[in-house]
Amino acid sequence: MTAPAQPGIPYKPELTCAISVSDFKRSVAWYQDVLGFHPVYTLEDRGWGEFQTPVPGVTVGLSQVEVGTNAGGAGGAVLTWSVEDIDASRAAIEGKGVRFDGETRTLPGLVKLATFFDPDGNAMMFAQSLMSPE
Repeated sequence: MTAPAQPGIPYKPELTCAISVSDFKRSVAWYQDVLGFHPVYTLEDRGWGEFQTPVPGVTVGLSQVEVGTNAGGAGGAVLTWSVEDIDASRAAIEGKGVRFDGETRTLPGLVKLATFFDPDGNAMMFAQSLMSPE
């Protein structure tokens, strides 16, 4: 498969996904303890921090928002983390009290999906490919 033509934008192989949270300290602990992300830096007085994920070039930024501002819930992008074993990954974080949106869904021959939520209700998803390697 050939890569699609670029629209003249010199992209770098890096992506920072910014997530709005209501309690910066609580969220820092959750993303470290539950998902295993490591701090790149934190600016606690500004309510911002960036965390390295296990995916090369992908970081997550946590941004504390004002009280009354929507810090999560419905809408927005859903970060989808590819995992080798969705059942083991799900069990690992369910054991830490993480809430899931129902059962793991399977699209036969394609993918298994499990949606879960951070403490502010931001949706994320684990995905395990069921496609045969080419």
